[in-house]
Amino acid sequence: MGGRRACLVLFGAAIAVAALYYAGSAMATPAQLFTGTTIATGRFSAFDVFNKFMPPDHQETKGHDEIWLSWQKTKGSSDLYVQDNVWQPGGSTGWHSHPGHSLIIVTEGTVTAYEGDDPDCKPSVYTRGMGFVDPGGDHVHIIRNEGDVVAKTVAVQIIPAGQPRRIDAPDPGNCHF
Repeated sequence: MGGRRACLVLFGAAIAVAALYYAGSAMATPAQLFTGTTIATGRFSAFDVFNKFMPPDHQETKGHDEIWLSWQKTKGSSDLYVQDNVWQPGGSTGWHSHPGHSLIIVTEGTVTAYEGDDPDCKPSVYTRGMGFVDPGGDHVHIIRNEGDVVAKTVAVQIIPAGQPRRIDAPDPGNCHF
C-alpha cells in the first residue's frame, strides 16, 4: 500500500510540474513576423576593462564639454552574441528580457521599443543609424516594427556563460496593442 501511495504522490507531482511548465509557456508572448539569427558567438573569461576619454582641452575637462567613460567587469565566463534581427511590417519580438545587456544598431527601417514597467507605455522610436541599449537583467521589453517596410538591427549581447540569450515573458498588461 505504501508503494502505491508513493507512486500516486510522484505521479501527482509530475502532473503539477508539467501543468506549471505549460501554463508558464502559454503566458509568454511569442514573436510575430520577426526573425533573429545568431551570426557570431564567442566565450570570454572574466575581464575588467576601463576606458577613459577626456578632451577637449583636457585638464580634467573643467567645462565638462567632453568626458567619456566606459567600464565592463565580469566575474566568471561570459558568452557574447552578435544577432541579426529582422522585422516584417507589423512584426514584434514579443515581451522578453535578456540576462545581460545589449548594444543595438538599427540598420534598416524603424523599430519602436516599449518597456514592461512603463505604466504610460511610452514608445521609444529608433531609425536607421541610431543605436540604443537594452540594460538586460529583469528589464522586460518588446520591440516592434510599426512601419510599412522591413526593419533590421544588429545587436551585440553579453550574458553569463551558458545562460539562455532570451527569456520570454508574459504581457505585463501596460500596453494595449
